[in-house]
Amino acid sequence: MTVGAVMAAEAGAPEGIFLFVPHLADLVWGTLCFLLIAVVLVKYALPRFNAVLDERTAKIEEGLALTEKAKEEQSDAEARAARLVEDARLEAAKIRENAQTEAEKIIAAARAEAAGEAGRAMEAAERQIQADKQAAQISLRADIGLLATDLAEKLVGEHLADTELSGRVIDRFLDELEHTPVSPAWSARAGAVR
Repeated sequence: MTVGAVMAAEAGAPEGIFLFVPHLADLVWGTLCFLLIAVVLVKYALPRFNAVLDERTAKIEEGLALTEKAKEEQSDAEARAARLVEDARLEAAKIRENAQTEAEKIIAAARAEAAGEAGRAMEAAERQIQADKQAAQISLRADIGLLATDLAEKLVGEHLADTELSGRVIDRFLDELEHTPVSPAWSARAGAVR
C-alpha cells in the first residue's frame, strides 16, 4: 500500500461505496444552501432575466415588423415607380404621336402653300407670256404693216397718202396672212432661218 492509503485507513476514511455518498450533515447543509440560492435566483435573478428576454423578444419582433413594413413600402414604391414609368412611356408615345400628326399637318400646309405659290407664279408667268406675246404681235403687225405699205408703194409706184386706206389694206393683208395655211416647205424654211 501506499502512504496515502495507509493514512486514510488510519483516519477512518470511508471506503467502497461510501466514498460517493456524503455524510448526513453535509447533505442537509448542501440542500439548505441549494434551496436558499434557488429561492434567491427565482425571486430576484429570474424575473430580471425574463424581463431582459422579453425586452429582446419585443425588440426582435419590432425589428421584424419594421422589416415587413419596409418590404411593403419598398414593394409599394416599386409599384408606384413602375406605374410612373408606364405613365411616362404612354405620355411619350402620345407626345410622339401628336408631334408626328403636327409635323404631317405642317408638311401638308407647307406643300399647299408651295403649290399655291407655284400656281401664282405660273399664272404670273402665263400673264407675262401673254403680255409679251401680245406686245410681240402688235410690234410684228406694225412692222409687217410698214413692210407691206412699202412693198405696195414700190409695186404701185405711188405713195399711199391716205392712212385710213393704208391701215385697212394692212389689216386685210394680215388677216389673210393669219388664215392662210402654212405649207410644209415654208415651215422648213422658217425653221432653217431661225
